[in-house]
Amino acid sequence: MHSTIRPNAWVALKLPAGMHRVLQVAPNTTISLGKYGSFPANLIIGRPYHLTFEIQDRQPGEAPRLRVVSPSELHAEALADEASPGCATPTGPGSSEAAVISAVTTGEEFSLVETESGNVVARSNAEQLLDETARQTLTQDEIEALKRGDGTNAGKDVIEKLLLSHTALDQKTSFSLAKYKLLKTKKYIRRFQVLPIDVPNFANWQLEERDASKVLDMRAEMIGLVGCWANVHYGGEEVFLEDPQATTEEGEEKLPAIQEEQLRGRWLVVDDTCGALVAAMAERMGVLHPEESDSDSEEGQGGEEEGTKAMTTGEDAEDSDTEMAEAQDPTPSEPTGDATPADAANPKPRKPRASDFAIPFSQTNTITVIHSASQPNLSFLNYWGFDITSPCHLPHPLLNHLLNLTWLQLLKPELDTSYFTPPLVADAETLAGWKPSRRGNFHRKRRRWARIRHIVDSTRAGNFSGLVCASTMDPISILKHTLPLLAGGAPVAIYSPTIEPLAQLADCFSVSRRTAWTSGSVAEVINKSAEELERWPGTDDFPLNPSLLLGTSIQTSRARRWQVLPGRTHPLMTERGGAEGYVFTAWRAKPAEGRVEAKGKFKRRKTEAGAVTVGAEAAAGVVKAETGDAAVEPEA
Repeated sequence: MHSTIRPNAWVALKLPAGMHRVLQVAPNTTISLGKYGSFPANLIIGRPYHLTFEIQDRQPGEAPRLRVVSPSELHAEALADEASPGCATPTGPGSSEAAVISAVTTGEEFSLVETESGNVVARSNAEQLLDETARQTLTQDEIEALKRGDGTNAGKDVIEKLLLSHTALDQKTSFSLAKYKLLKTKKYIRRFQVLPIDVPNFANWQLEERDASKVLDMRAEMIGLVGCWANVHYGGEEVFLEDPQATTEEGEEKLPAIQEEQLRGRWLVVDDTCGALVAAMAERMGVLHPEESDSDSEEGQGGEEEGTKAMTTGEDAEDSDTEMAEAQDPTPSEPTGDATPADAANPKPRKPRASDFAIPFSQTNTITVIHSASQPNLSFLNYWGFDITSPCHLPHPLLNHLLNLTWLQLLKPELDTSYFTPPLVADAETLAGWKPSRRGNFHRKRRRWARIRHIVDSTRAGNFSGLVCASTMDPISILKHTLPLLAGGAPVAIYSPTIEPLAQLADCFSVSRRTAWTSGSVAEVINKSAEELERWPGTDDFPLNPSLLLGTSIQTSRARRWQVLPGRTHPLMTERGGAEGYVFTAWRAKPAEGRVEAKGKFKRRKTEAGAVTVGAEAAAGVVKAETGDAAVEPEA
């Protein structure tokens, strides 16, 4: 993750009221924060994250200015409040005034007394009933005039005058005074903090201030729980297949063969959270944020074009790819308009073109997304500079590590035309006679066929390191087709907003079903091979093979914020509701084939009775055989 704010980067601005505003820092633009003011975006580009800025008052004839607030200044008021002797609440078990809470009512006179100790818990009388507007002598017009006036020092003068004009400030306890100052500070102070867009910040912003249904009400702690149980981590250095420059007897290039020993550090994903789950996994794998060595100028120029460019559909992407091919693949017989006679006489050597069948994807540290539409919905990845619909994408780590295919391509690839249709073939002489646009379409279709063929074949080859799901689909139907693709011991983590689908899934791997399966009570599985049992189509009683997963469990977790005060410690009652969220976890098991036998080194031991006794030796795991007057036990 970058330590400084780069041009066209998405950031989260934390406002004094606790709200976040997520926006893109485009150069030469103005960022507006509503009632807090506005400032040029160039003032924060190149600055470090986590700094607190203060919007200065704009003087006549001057441009807006920002001031970096030091940490000592941020904590000075809090330290002064703690050290001040005034407004202290009396304490002590024998003090009845320590438990008094001033109550504002509609005119009733009452006193609430604790039964055992006799202390007054709450009281009210007519003398204590002061209207809030009467306590504050400043009118709303005077406050607005202070806000509009010059030299208000970013709202701090307004807060000071509000405190000085309060007639009942001395009646407040230390807690009440701190709460009053905090409310006024959030309302009038013009400060903001710049935070990077990481997955926890984005998840909290999406839940609390945007549409929580787009991420299936998945909280930040649930995202962390799924990543931990799925053991998502860096999967190794990049390994690419060699460029297949060799040709067959027919004169066409060969598709490089998949080497299963290189397929490692790969996770299978079913994501219906618009890419939030994929972003969390990519962050754990180290392929979400661009590296620091990337050129800021190139990213700034490309980011401006990408920021102004609308989202393209599949057909638009094909047209853009064609235009790119026209621009990058001119024929020698058609010189450009800027060419000079000297250039024509001495042409520069052209860089050898990569093969159409060259595979740009890494064989390790990858995320394979299975989706049901023509393209996966990963729109949230745009906040990290990755647009899956862009045909001419800037360099990004996810380009070589994110693969996607449809359920049709996974289950029945022979019915998918883009996979089953053979690639186009044309000799060099025929290609030279085509127009650049037709030649660009020819190469584009061949590259697309090679990419789809590689993704589908490598996915069906299996050996995935784990399975992560956050989908509205039935988890039983998902595991029916994805479990055979996992390696032995691979973790499975499935998130669901409700517990009912996960409870039905866990019941498929219960002890009773596994016992009935291994004891031979299921007639449909008799005389079937291990491969056929892994791809078991399922019945009503056995929707899945119960021996394929071990250690199944369902769990949940929620991090709650607490109010910690003397005698008033409790969770905050204003926390958001929504779905609780649950996670199903298990590990992929490889059932043993044939009969299980105990083996080892044994020694003979003579017995007096001349017979083999069964008891403590059997309980200790001793394997005996009737060999005359001897019994056999393993060596210590």
